[in-house]
Amino acid sequence: MLAQQRQQAILERVRRDGGVRVAELVRELGVSDMTIRRDLEALAERGLVEKVHGGATASGPGSTEEPGFTAKATRQREEKEAIARRAAQLVRPGTAIALSAGTTTWALAQFLTEVPELTVITNSIPVADVFHRVPRNDRTVVLTGGVRTPSDALVGPVAVAAIRGLHVDTLFLGVHGMSVRAGFTTPNLLESETDRALVACATRLVVLADHTKWQTVGISTIAELSQADAVVSDAGLEEAARRELSEHVGELIIAEVPR
Repeated sequence: MLAQQRQQAILERVRRDGGVRVAELVRELGVSDMTIRRDLEALAERGLVEKVHGGATASGPGSTEEPGFTAKATRQREEKEAIARRAAQLVRPGTAIALSAGTTTWALAQFLTEVPELTVITNSIPVADVFHRVPRNDRTVVLTGGVRTPSDALVGPVAVAAIRGLHVDTLFLGVHGMSVRAGFTTPNLLESETDRALVACATRLVVLADHTKWQTVGISTIAELSQADAVVSDAGLEEAARRELSEHVGELIIAEVPR
């Protein structure tokens, strides 16, 4: 196996599991301890992993790092689809809902195109486009104006002004990260203000967050954990995280990823 192939395999393992030990890689890849350490050093120099004693961990995103929509859409695709499928069961015909920007809410929109008599408020261009491509005479979609972010959210004063006069039954909120200390967060200051306006206009708050969002912290807090009536996550969420979330949110719903 070439060094480039070996390093790619190591990187995929770290991203999947969050970290790996040198001894495990030596055993799995059949190379020397020194070779693995050189591979980890090369990956660390490129900022792809963080070296720790005895191995490496995933390189954590900064609190202001905001990947583009396309980049985020490729991450945890199966988990997001499972979360979206489960969240769609919470939507009743004839209700008014809001969908924030995000790739998981975008996945949810695709499960809602056949639900009758929906009113949908969103600040997400991709979410609005999903409904536009499958039109229904009994559905109303309101896309707020605003300044476009790298994740295709419309944010800022125009978006906030459009949202403040509205009232919806349920908000489905996508987040950058969540933790007990910081709550639900985003790396974009303007987006956090817009999301807070969405939270304020909703009777019920449902947060959609795959397991990788746990203990990830963006620069700005959207809402405290206790404000969520429900969090829908996936089976990859560790037991300790499930216990902590269950203590703070109204309900923790775990979506099973089909095998």
